[in-house]
Amino acid sequence: MTGVAVNVITVVLGSLAGLLFRNKIPAKITDAVMIGIGICTLYIGISGSLSGQNTLMLILSIAVGAAIGTVINIDGLLERLAAFLENKTSKRNKSAENGKECNTLAKAGKGNVARGFVAGSLLFCVGAMTITGSINSGVTGNNDVIYAKSLLDLISSAVLSVSLGWGVLLSALFVLIYQGALVLLAGLVAPFLSDFVIAEMTCAGSVLIIALGLNILGITKIKVANYLPAVFLPIALCPLLEWISSLV
Repeated sequence: MTGVAVNVITVVLGSLAGLLFRNKIPAKITDAVMIGIGICTLYIGISGSLSGQNTLMLILSIAVGAAIGTVINIDGLLERLAAFLENKTSKRNKSAENGKECNTLAKAGKGNVARGFVAGSLLFCVGAMTITGSINSGVTGNNDVIYAKSLLDLISSAVLSVSLGWGVLLSALFVLIYQGALVLLAGLVAPFLSDFVIAEMTCAGSVLIIALGLNILGITKIKVANYLPAVFLPIALCPLLEWISSLV
C-alpha cells in the first residue's frame, strides 16, 4: 500500500497548494485556467477513448451504467454530501448579519464541491496506469508506475483545485478506496483484468471524461457521476461478450 499512500499524499498536497493560491489569483485568470482545463480534459478523454476495442462493449457499459447510476442516484448522493460539507463550513463563518449571504454561497458552492470531487476522481483513477500500476504493486510489490502517476496527479490536483475548489481534495479519499482495493485484491482481480478488459474500462471512463470536459466548458450539464458504474462494468461484460461470441 506504499504506492497508494504516496499517491493519496500527492493529491492532498497538490490540492492544498492549489487552494492556497486560489484566492490570490484574479478571477479572469481562474476563468481562463478553467477553460484550459476543460479543453485539456476533452483531449485526455478523446485520447483514452481510442483505446477501446469493441464499440458494442462501450455502448452496453454506458447504457447499463447510466441505468444503475440513475437508480442509485450517485449524483444526488454527491450533491447531498456537498451540501452537508458546505453547511458545516458556512456555519463556522455565518453571523446574524451575513447569514443570508453565507447560505447563498453555500448553495453556489455545493455544485462546485461535487464537480471537483467527480473531476478529481475520474482524472486520478480512470486509465491504464491506475489499473496496471495497482495490480503490479499488489502482485509484485513494484510501485514504479504508481509513483510516476503520483507525480502527474500532484500537478493535476494543484491546477484542478485552483478552478474547482476543495472538492478536488475530497477525491483523495476515492483514490485511497479505489486504488487501495485494487492493490489489496490484486491477486484475486488480476485474472479478470485482461488487456481487453483494461482497454474497455479505460475507454468507458474516458468517454465520461469527455462529458466532464464539456461540463467544465459550460456546454452541457451532464450528471457524470450517475455514469460512474460504466467504468467497472467491462469486468463482467467482457467475459460475457466473449462467451456469446464463442457460441455464434
